[in-house]
Amino acid sequence: MIAWTIYITFAGAVLLLLLPRAFARWIALLATIAGLALGLIALVRTPVADLAHFTTIVRVPWVPGLGMNYHLAIDGVSLTMVLVTGLSAVSTVLFSWDVEHRQNEFFFWLLLVVAGCYGVFLSADLFLFFAFYELVIVPKYFLIAVFGSTNKEYGAMKLTLYSFFGGMLVFIGILSAYVTAGSLDLNQLSQFQFSPQLQSWAFPVLFLGFAVLAGIWPLHTWAPTGHVAAPTAGSMLLAGIVMKLGSYAGLRVAMNLFPQGFQMWSKWIVFLAVVGIVYAAAAALRQRDLKFVIGYSSVSHMGFVLLGLAAATALSVSGAVLQMFSHGVIAALLFAVAGRMIYRRTHTRELDELAGMNLNRALPFAAFTFVIASAASMCIPGFSGFAAEITILIGAWRTYPLAVWITGAGMVLVAAFTLRALKQSFFGEAEPSVQLQEGRVALDPDWNEQQSITAAEKCGACLLMFTTVAVGLYPKLLLDRIMPAVEAMRFLK
Repeated sequence: MIAWTIYITFAGAVLLLLLPRAFARWIALLATIAGLALGLIALVRTPVADLAHFTTIVRVPWVPGLGMNYHLAIDGVSLTMVLVTGLSAVSTVLFSWDVEHRQNEFFFWLLLVVAGCYGVFLSADLFLFFAFYELVIVPKYFLIAVFGSTNKEYGAMKLTLYSFFGGMLVFIGILSAYVTAGSLDLNQLSQFQFSPQLQSWAFPVLFLGFAVLAGIWPLHTWAPTGHVAAPTAGSMLLAGIVMKLGSYAGLRVAMNLFPQGFQMWSKWIVFLAVVGIVYAAAAALRQRDLKFVIGYSSVSHMGFVLLGLAAATALSVSGAVLQMFSHGVIAALLFAVAGRMIYRRTHTRELDELAGMNLNRALPFAAFTFVIASAASMCIPGFSGFAAEITILIGAWRTYPLAVWITGAGMVLVAAFTLRALKQSFFGEAEPSVQLQEGRVALDPDWNEQQSITAAEKCGACLLMFTTVAVGLYPKLLLDRIMPAVEAMRFLK
């Protein structure tokens, strides 16, 4: 049934092109809810033992002459990623409920991104995997270039060029694996013994190609500009799902196919991950635009994922997968508050200007949501961020204790920039330049905007807040499914 997440989402995208705009938002909502429901059914009904290996769910010959198959499979890692895709997709549609400009087209591109992500997380054929991976790039470009705001053409083009650069490296790596092993089946390739000479150059090429999309330092600069340029839905999808494609692919393909190459290069990945955590957190501390703060925080949190993967213990890699899930939920929530709840009503994201607006009284629900999201982002116990990052750090301590110490300094910076953004955006003490009536937001009279937070926005926010608290209080639900799948991977042995 889990394969239907791809088909239903694609079908929804096609329907959006055929039916009038009155149905657009409902088609998008129903398609994303169906995808999330299928993920939850798989979580509840699939025995944990069956998720320990990458088990085939669909296999049909596609291009038999080249050994290409339409081959989908699932294990605990891919199921976790399917769940975060469903959660991010549903909340994204809810936060885009009031989009009026080219509505059918907007939701069409949105569903294409979601469908491509489902395809990546379930693919067990290397060429099919690459096809879905590249498919995500085009709708991402149009979402930002057509519907974005600040420097949207620049942001969209930068993101696309970085993605294609990464895609070129990935293609070289995939080609070398196919030519050497004569197969595109990920399960067969993970058993094949590639020569150490091939692994020494194929692993860094393949991993770097994927890591570009995961925001690895110093190839991270597309992320903050892309997040800021994108519409709210684009930022939520970029941070919530698309950045996870890179880290998931690095784990599933690069590390699992070339374990000796990974051992040769893992210290460099740790170095880049730690620099990324500290550098991006320091950069976020200097930003004046709320979306730039959250954009750099995404790069910093993705550094934890790369650290967990590179430490290569069962615990650290499981923590990295949990962090992919957790960050997908938290980042989507932060961007929803910044882009939709605040910017749509105040038409500014400048922290200094927001400080004088007294938004905690004008938008109390938005303030509450941002406090929860900030607490989760700062790894306060009881939220998913804490469960994920503490698992990574405990797992990494055995192999790279110095990296864990330095990362601790990065976590202090994360708390500093998060508290600064929270205080200035909602609890600022600056005197407003205009006298405001109590409980009102400063609005431009030319904008026909709603003062209060809408029901759709509240539903989307509550879904994400519930998820981060639920996983924070009971991470065992996901870790029981992730750890056996990680332990079955070759690079740990």
